Amino acid sequence: MAQSRGMVEVAGPNGLYFIHVHSGEYQRGCLPSQGRRDEGPPIPCHIGVPFALSARPVTQQQWEMVMGANPSKFNEGWTAGLRPVDTVSRDDIDLFLTLLNAESGGELGGVPGVYRLPSEAEWEYAARAGTHGRWWFGDADTDLDGFAWHAGNAGGVTREVGQKNANPWGFQDMAGNVAEWCADGYVASFDDRHAGQSPVDPNLEDGVLRGGAWYMESDSTRCASRHRAHRSAAKDGFGFRLAWQAQDH
Repeated sequence: MAQSRGMVEVAGPNGLYFIHVHSGEYQRGCLPSQGRRDEGPPIPCHIGVPFALSARPVTQQQWEMVMGANPSKFNEGWTAGLRPVDTVSRDDIDLFLTLLNAESGGELGGVPGVYRLPSEAEWEYAARAGTHGRWWFGDADTDLDGFAWHAGNAGGVTREVGQKNANPWGFQDMAGNVAEWCADGYVASFDDRHAGQSPVDPNLEDGVLRGGAWYMESDSTRCASRHRAHRSAAKDGFGFRLAWQAQDH
């Protein structure tokens, strides 16, 4: 049964909104029958330090307010600014984070801290939101349309963020729309490091994206689904959401 976490959105810089996530434990990954070899077997994962995560992916408008330019492919029309930023690499995001933290002082709700990418462990914890299925809404992809933009319903483009139903903790677009970069390097097999909150081998050349994208089939949008890409790769299905950590942690 999903735990209620309040689902209170806290205003951050540039129109970003965050949801505080409490510490806890969950089963990370999936059974071999449910996914690829690098997605399991499931292991207990401990989230020891509370953090905040943006309720929706970073939009084109929010990116441009920090970077002064918009790299996205799907940038036409009056709603483009509300679509997730796409065609961004891990290297691009590192610069975005540097500038955002400098401009905002790293504060969220008046509390000092730092904006960063979530670890894979944090991302999946927030996506599952206390549930145990293939998705937070269950195991049937026939229900996916209510929660995600994917190959079956996106129409070949990204869509404005926040249009689909939220998960039990209030996060939207955790499945589909854009695949979201995490702070980890790509390590194929789960080991003891994957049982903790910290990113695993963040300096590796290959990184990890989670959640699947607008052009991916339903199986790639599962909570445990992982995608590998070089940190310099910038594709029209690659985006991200922000994490925030209080300064005293």
